[in-house]
Amino acid sequence: MSFDPRVTPIRDGIASRRLEGVIAAEVYLDPRPMSCVAPAAGIRRHPDAESEQMDQLLFGEVFEVIEEEGAYLWGQARRDGYVGFVEAAALAPLRPAPTHRVSAIRTYAFAEPSIKSRAIGPYSINALVSVEAEEGRLAKVAGSGWVTAAHLAPIGAVEADHAAVAERFLGAPYLWGGRESLGLDCSGLVQQALFACGRACPRDTDQQAAMGAPIERGAFARGDLVFWKGHVAIGLDAARIIHANGHHMAVAIEPLDAAISRIAAAGVGQPTGYRRV
Repeated sequence: MSFDPRVTPIRDGIASRRLEGVIAAEVYLDPRPMSCVAPAAGIRRHPDAESEQMDQLLFGEVFEVIEEEGAYLWGQARRDGYVGFVEAAALAPLRPAPTHRVSAIRTYAFAEPSIKSRAIGPYSINALVSVEAEEGRLAKVAGSGWVTAAHLAPIGAVEADHAAVAERFLGAPYLWGGRESLGLDCSGLVQQALFACGRACPRDTDQQAAMGAPIERGAFARGDLVFWKGHVAIGLDAARIIHANGHHMAVAIEPLDAAISRIAAAGVGQPTGYRRV
């Protein structure tokens, strides 16, 4: 039986209990949910800080821990299903269920209910928080400090235009495997934009290429996705796209036709498809 190792928690004969009866393994272990307590934490291919970052957890997201290996914990991200290793110091026992998400592109928490106190963070858009108290313009977040209440949105209150969310990332540095506002990759930008609009979204471009419905190039419009081999961009209108890319090494806006020519000249080829999500 074939399976996608990116989203299937099995390795070296050890698997999540949830795979029992589905995929053969020598040992099945019960996943232990833990909360990310760092502003962002890398999900790595191996239990090593030098290993490839494949994805990230944001503050408040849940990681289902299956096994410990040194200073790292192996398991699966609950939000997008990615499997890998996370530094144990970035995780803590499960926190209260989130009441809000960060709706600003990024925000700081403060150690005391004063903006003059020590700053903690920054926390990126779509980080999940549980508000414990409010004082003036600030809200106390479980496991952190006091956040500007206007930078939070109640769970269920979502954006309407994922292209507009993507535009808020303009200029953010390109970061392989990144999902945070301080750095992200092409599929991370798509995922974060859709998450802010209350839309579930997988992590990688090939997974995202199965979303929605195919459209013709001539129908391409705001919010549509255009795919190349290993790359994805979001339409701002019929002629322009926004994408995190290795050419600009940042989130950038450029004409779609110019991007098609540039990417083809680099040897990647023509777009593999256009999708409406």
